[in-house]
Order: sequence, then C-alpha cells, then structure tokens
Amino acid sequence: MKVKWLGHASFLITSVSGLKVIIDPYTQTNAIAYGPINESADVVLVTHEHFDHNNVGAVQGKPEVIKGPGSRTVKGVEFRGIAAFHDEQKGAQRGAVTLFCFSIDGLKLCHLGDLGHEPDKEQLKQIGPVDILMMPVGGFFTIDAAAATRVSQSLNPKVVLPMHYKTPKCNLPIAAVDEFLKGKTAIKRLDASEAEFKAGQLPASTEIVVLKHAL
Repeated sequence: MKVKWLGHASFLITSVSGLKVIIDPYTQTNAIAYGPINESADVVLVTHEHFDHNNVGAVQGKPEVIKGPGSRTVKGVEFRGIAAFHDEQKGAQRGAVTLFCFSIDGLKLCHLGDLGHEPDKEQLKQIGPVDILMMPVGGFFTIDAAAATRVSQSLNPKVVLPMHYKTPKCNLPIAAVDEFLKGKTAIKRLDASEAEFKAGQLPASTEIVVLKHAL
C-alpha cells in the first residue's frame, strides 16, 4: 500500500490491487496554496464540510463519496466514520468532524480530520488498533502539538503521518510540524511525498514519518 500526502489534510491511498482513496481534498485559496488536485479515485472521504477538506469536485473519475459517522463498504473495504468535534466545546465553535478508520492490504488506517479535542474513552475504543495514523498537529483549528502527542500515545500507532500544519503553501495561523517533533527521536523525514507500507514490516514502536507535500 502506498500513501501520498497531497497537502494540508489530503492524502491519496493506493492499494496493491489499485484501489484509490482520497481523503479531504482541499479548495485552493490564498490560505491553502497547494497545487490543484488532479488525481482520480474510487472513494473520497470527507471529514467535514469546510473548504479546505470538502472539494470533492476536484477528484477525477466517479468516486463514491463518504461523509459522516457510520459504516459503509465500498469495493470490499469497510469505512467506519466516528463522530467527533472540531473544537473543545463539543462543536460549539467549529462544528462536528468525522474520524475515518479502514483497513487496506492488512493495514489499519485512521484519519483524524480536523480533530479539535482529545478523544474520550468511547472514541478511542471505536478507533481501536491503528497501524497508520494521519493526525493534525498545527493547533488553533485542531489539536496542537502537545495534544497530538498525547493522542498518539493513547492510540499507539506504528506510524504517525503529521498533517494540517504550517508550510510555505499554507497561510493559516497554525504551527509548523517542528513543534510536534520537538523532543521526539523516532522521526523519519522523507524527501518524497509518497511512502510504501507493508503489513508485517512496520516499526515495532511508534515512528513519525514526515512526508513532503506532493502539490
């Protein structure tokens, strides 16, 4: 399975069989200046209806679009949506978000969208074991570096892919990934936007993999 970070909170997951899943395609603006998404997909996951996460029209092909909590199976893959919030006031500030969990090629993935609070025990139980965790770390609109560290410790994934942080192409008032990386040693910075992961070949303990944005 290959995981490509398109930019911001958007990823393209490609299975060995060629199934393609895009998560949170963004709309280009002055604030989100990553390049246009020209990828096709079989499935698009939308964690919430904000412009930097819901640009389904940018995705080519005729993808199945999945939004909101609940379970839905597409092309043999079960996508589980778990209800959560964009802030610490149960959505009073920024509304609800959906956390998505699914398994591809024997690997369990979880994308936390714009999670704005630390998950409670019930949410952690619903998420369950995680191999690859796509997690916001920039703060302000989402959990910050300290909270993201605690969330990572709670979920104990094999791999953390940081997202939703400040880059030269993201002009939102959020922190860079370095804030999250401070004090951590199990870090792999790749000079690439895509990484391949295989079941049975993941790190024994949590490793942070920092990808370059593809766009």
